[in-house]
Amino acid sequence: MIYGYIRVSKDKQTVENQRFEIERYCSTNNIVIEQWIEETISGKQSPEKRLLGSLLAKVKTDDLIICSELSRLGRDSLMIMSILNHLMQNGVNIWTSKGNYRFDGTIQAKTLAFCLGIAAEIERDLTSQRTKEALCRKRSEGVILGRPQGRRSTLLKLTGREKEIQALLAQNVSKSDIAHKLGVDRKTVISFLKQA
Repeated sequence: MIYGYIRVSKDKQTVENQRFEIERYCSTNNIVIEQWIEETISGKQSPEKRLLGSLLAKVKTDDLIICSELSRLGRDSLMIMSILNHLMQNGVNIWTSKGNYRFDGTIQAKTLAFCLGIAAEIERDLTSQRTKEALCRKRSEGVILGRPQGRRSTLLKLTGREKEIQALLAQNVSKSDIAHKLGVDRKTVISFLKQA
């Protein structure tokens, strides 16, 4: 089975550019897309929360997924590497129309995936290091990080559910039963009622 995968992040973006790119690539390589998967969702979302997740679950050995570029699979290289690893271990091929990358089980594909994996690990480590350095610099400048001590958040766990709680209290439902119905601890309900 040959799949065409298209993802855009926002409603204002169009899938047509990616579709055109993939169709042109397929025409050049004498390939016919048998099923298109198109979605409008952020690449930050895990594959399980996207149509991509159901595609990854149903593809079989020797299936082919064609996308315009690897960044369509995910927002960061760690996610992309995880998806590529899953596909390659299951014998699923993935090709890109831009750059003509072919992850198809060949030694070249495995080498490229390995290099991308190292790049992803370096990226993760550098991001972590930059974050730690920035926090250390802020602390040395005397900046207090986090919520100031003694200040409570204006949003509570039950904010927005006031009417529901009022209705339950009017029916003489106990605080324990309210907590159970709302899926929170009894102390959360008591604390919310005190502050409200």
